[in-house]
Amino acid sequence: MHQYIPNTEAEQLKMLNEVGIASFEELLNSIPEALRYSGDLPLPAAKSEIEHKRDVQTILMEDGSTASHVSFLGAGSYDHFIPHVVDVLISRSEFYTAYTPYQAEVSQGTLQAMYEYQSMICELTGMDLANSSMYDGASAMAEACLLAVRHSRRKKILISKSVNPIYVDVAVTYAHHQGLEFEFVDLAEGVTDLDDLTSRLDTTVAAVVIQNPNLYGGLEDLAAIKSCINDKKTLLIAVVNPISLNLLAAPGNQGVDIVVGEGQSLGNHLSFGGPYLGFLAVKTPLIRKVPGRIAGKSIDSNGKSAFVMVLRTREQDIRREKATSNICTNQGLNALAACVYMATLGKNGLRKVAELCTRKAHYLADAIRAIDGYSVSTKHFFNEFVVEVPGSADAVVKLATKAGFFAGVSLNQFEVGATRKLLVAVTEKRSKGEMDQFVEFLSGVKV
Repeated sequence: MHQYIPNTEAEQLKMLNEVGIASFEELLNSIPEALRYSGDLPLPAAKSEIEHKRDVQTILMEDGSTASHVSFLGAGSYDHFIPHVVDVLISRSEFYTAYTPYQAEVSQGTLQAMYEYQSMICELTGMDLANSSMYDGASAMAEACLLAVRHSRRKKILISKSVNPIYVDVAVTYAHHQGLEFEFVDLAEGVTDLDDLTSRLDTTVAAVVIQNPNLYGGLEDLAAIKSCINDKKTLLIAVVNPISLNLLAAPGNQGVDIVVGEGQSLGNHLSFGGPYLGFLAVKTPLIRKVPGRIAGKSIDSNGKSAFVMVLRTREQDIRREKATSNICTNQGLNALAACVYMATLGKNGLRKVAELCTRKAHYLADAIRAIDGYSVSTKHFFNEFVVEVPGSADAVVKLATKAGFFAGVSLNQFEVGATRKLLVAVTEKRSKGEMDQFVEFLSGVKV
């Protein structure tokens, strides 16, 4: 019997006989001889398990990661510390292996976790209701745009040019066949230009999309932006960093109608880019238009607390034309990780993380600003800022990688002519020694 194919030669012969042939080669008779490969495949010699492990380890060593490099990468994904308890709890088999784990009759624990995750997202964002998660931050923003279109019956979306271009690409792709129009609002000193925004508002605008902190790390004035929007049908959508909300005012208290974002920084590993976690929260008037699933708390026939699935708006559950979404609308395990992370740290712990991010980021920014030829162009920021380097940002990134640092995200990939701009992010994980060594490296860079 083959090591990985659990059929004996006798069983294989029996199957061939069932279809009326005597050998495997006879099974291939329908393929012309000229099209068949003759000879032996150029495969390497068989190896033992220990040899394979050694080969894979060698390949892995060629990749850089946050285990081998000091990371200042951001732009949506951040190297935060994750308490060990998060991985331990979400690795329990009833969570880790479950597929569609929300049938109420068998999954009270999962439904309770979803309910508590939703509740914590609401508390963090200052909103009335959150769904039980979405595919990622970018698709959550796209779904928010579609929600605004359904609500207003309008087609135009205004997006600040400070919103992450990757998120914008996803939204535009999402809406490709839905007839949406996208217009982009100019920036002034790194944040949304309120005069340009005001000039673009009219009765055809369904929503205004703002990112805060924005792509360049700048802090947007959401209350001032909301005051520019006089039409009640025009919704304000905020794309936020959830860690920042432990220091910044909750968007729900500044007039924002829909809050979305990427939940990777809430207890989820970087994992080479995914799977990640989108969150979406709204004010009460929009509750019945929310995509995805919503878990609620009720009372069973014995008067005991019970958790239930309140709304399921995917096409598997309701009529297709009534569905508000057909994408993966529940990243259950990632949402559970966020739930465990927030519950473990608590309000004080989350605020401490946010404070450390901010203090360390400002320490590093001040140190970089003092290097001859370098400048920091972001005025007010949370944990991310733009550094203008004396030469090529791409070259700095390459040299830094060789020196053991992920220097940041070169903005050249997002913005034409931004060849000298480097987006640097700092989390609570960065030590003073690591930041001082990075500054020393930048001081010696010749590009």
